[in-house]
Amino acid sequence: MSVVSGGAAAGPPAAPPPEGRSVVAAEVPVPAAGLQLIGQAPGSGYRKPPSLVRRADGQMLQLTALLYRTLEAVDGQRDYDEIAARVSAGSDRSITGDDARLLVDSKLRPLGVVCPADGSQPVVLKANPLLGLRFRWVVSDPAVTRRVTAPFGWLFLPPVVAAVLVAFVLVCKWVLFDRGLALAAHQAFDRPGLLLAVFAITVVSAGFHEFGHAAAARYGGATPGAMGAGLYLVWPAFYTDVTDSYTLGRGGRIRTDLGGLYFNALLSVAMFGLWCVTGWDAVLLVIGTQLVQMIRQLPPLVRFDGYHLLADITGVPDLFHRIKPTLLGLLPSRWGNEESKVLKPWAKVVVTLWVLLVVPLLALTVLVTVLSLPRIIATAAVSTGHQFSAMLDRFAAFDVVGGLVKLLAVVAVGLPVLGICYMLGRSVRQLAGRVWRGTAGKPGQRALAGLVALAVVLGLVFAWWPRGNYRPIQSYERGTLGEVLPASLAGRAVPSGLREGRQASATTSWPASAGALPTADKPALSLVLVPRTSTADGKVAPTWVFPFDRPAAPGPGDNQALAVNTRDGSVVYDVAFALVWADQDTVLNKNEAYAFASCTACRATAISFQVVLILGNAHVVVPQNISAAVNYNCLACVTQALAVQLVLSLPGAPSAAETADIDALWREIQAFAGQLAGLSYAEIHARLSGYEQRLVDVITKYTPLPGVSSGPLPSGSPTVSPSGSLSAPGATDSSSAGTDPAGSSVAGSASADSSLSPSGSASPSGSASPSDSATASESPSEPATSAATPAESTASPTSTP
Repeated sequence: MSVVSGGAAAGPPAAPPPEGRSVVAAEVPVPAAGLQLIGQAPGSGYRKPPSLVRRADGQMLQLTALLYRTLEAVDGQRDYDEIAARVSAGSDRSITGDDARLLVDSKLRPLGVVCPADGSQPVVLKANPLLGLRFRWVVSDPAVTRRVTAPFGWLFLPPVVAAVLVAFVLVCKWVLFDRGLALAAHQAFDRPGLLLAVFAITVVSAGFHEFGHAAAARYGGATPGAMGAGLYLVWPAFYTDVTDSYTLGRGGRIRTDLGGLYFNALLSVAMFGLWCVTGWDAVLLVIGTQLVQMIRQLPPLVRFDGYHLLADITGVPDLFHRIKPTLLGLLPSRWGNEESKVLKPWAKVVVTLWVLLVVPLLALTVLVTVLSLPRIIATAAVSTGHQFSAMLDRFAAFDVVGGLVKLLAVVAVGLPVLGICYMLGRSVRQLAGRVWRGTAGKPGQRALAGLVALAVVLGLVFAWWPRGNYRPIQSYERGTLGEVLPASLAGRAVPSGLREGRQASATTSWPASAGALPTADKPALSLVLVPRTSTADGKVAPTWVFPFDRPAAPGPGDNQALAVNTRDGSVVYDVAFALVWADQDTVLNKNEAYAFASCTACRATAISFQVVLILGNAHVVVPQNISAAVNYNCLACVTQALAVQLVLSLPGAPSAAETADIDALWREIQAFAGQLAGLSYAEIHARLSGYEQRLVDVITKYTPLPGVSSGPLPSGSPTVSPSGSLSAPGATDSSSAGTDPAGSSVAGSASADSSLSPSGSASPSGSASPSDSATASESPSEPATSAATPAESTASPTSTP
């Protein structure tokens, strides 16, 4: 069979080729200009290490051993038969001239390492991965980079590295745990000029970070390339071309990867030195920004330093390209496939774990970002508007520095949103193009892809349909995954009742002077305080209906019992027992018992018992003991609040025997805390008073306290020595309604028992009329409290007009 080239007339048959030569031997392939053959990659994680080739544009390519030997034989002089002979002589695999031509035409020419048949230079495009840097702007060419990084090589000498790392650890410890950054932040925001200086230094530090990579590569013997800036994901970023570090061993590549973080540590130590000289606390914020930058760089999720570090440790420089083979290799049908065996066993384990971590995280990130995009845009729009308005005001007042700070705020808010929109749009465009090309000539697959695309579009319409999801993100929202996902996607029912951050309905009371009541068409703004969720059964506590703010949550070292009942005919108990060892110079521990009720024939009881043992000499001792019992719009309600606080000062740490006695007694007290149901108010009070006395007896048994002897506790308030440390305990009883201005005592107990009569005086029967006022008093003839059993209030809120 003879082949005639297009349009040419057929001539006499060509002479047969010389013996042993193929019919294609006349063509001589030519290597691309600027091609650099590097050789086998050192420290590779592949069973058969690839060989490295760098094109003139700086793109590094990995070739198999056969392709590399073939490219090595292409010199512009040898024909295909000679190339085949050279390749066969250098390996145990024999190829023919036709094989050599096939390798060159189908493998090497598409990679841009061999010129086209017409002899022109290949036109190639560098890889443009989705998670790669784009919009690059070169600041220094390779020659300038090599020149400016040369003076930094000595910083990688082992003694210098060790000294810098020790200094960095000490500086971080001092800044984070001793000095803190609060004063630095206050000073920076109080003086916008300093804030701009901190921002400028932080931007420069990002470039200094890239100097670290280049200097580390140069120290190892590699040649750094161009340096510049670009856009990575949604933020501007500097970059350094350290492709030549692939010629280094594993240790040299790891040093190059960590060089940027090392220079962040250098800058942090330098900023500490600047603070020592100037005393400007705002400079310490730069150390904080360096730590944030280092933490951001370390996770190997995207192409930051942590990604390249993991790639060089495993010897697999193309981790993202290993995602598809790794996922397919998990299928049992692929376990014996050759593609599943290309990595060394330990490298395969590491890469598989990385894929199983990164793929779900990236998929979840994209899903949450897409579903939250309307609210992200709304929040950014509102914030940008506020910052822009403030910027105009600053410039109008000739406050240039303040205006520039607000301009940075506008950019900081708007840029990430633009980046998110760009990344999502580019992802959709790339995916659509890939699917369209992959389904060419396959109508069934293309139809299936169209159905999937339609389902995605309908899902987005459902998720983005306006139903309150275009409002800005509020400060009270937690931003959990369950809140981000629509209720149908999260597999949960839409909760009923009032919840923070959700729209719902509840019965409310409006004064007669309010006029027309609000309607759905004409709503009115109202404020409803929502209490915390009950920890007992996970049910939501009743809506806060009382005409005062909810008590603040207890702080460190405080103790609080809070019983709130809004359910008719129910009983609510809340008990809080605490033993506190205080060894600080200031003792401000607070013990609180609050019982609030707003219902019919209900009961609320709060018991709070706190023991504070002060070790050593405290110069400020102001403990607080507070109780409050309130009936609001209640009919036949009983509320009881008992707060008992015992404060004792010990000269030093107790002995082992003393500690054992205290622990044994406290275990008994804790057991009593779970047995309060069925006891009357007076019985509970008496038992707690007894425990107070027994604690005092235990302490005085080993360490007699000044002015205290064994026997019943004295009444009255404790005495305080001139230094302010407690020298004697005491016990007091106080009653209150609402807050207790006279019920705060240094030591002792406080109680409140609210049972209202129409006139507001204490009533032994516990009946009450609907009155907004409340008084409280301790009554020894308390009605049958012992018959009550604890129950949790879970009813919907009601309001009595």
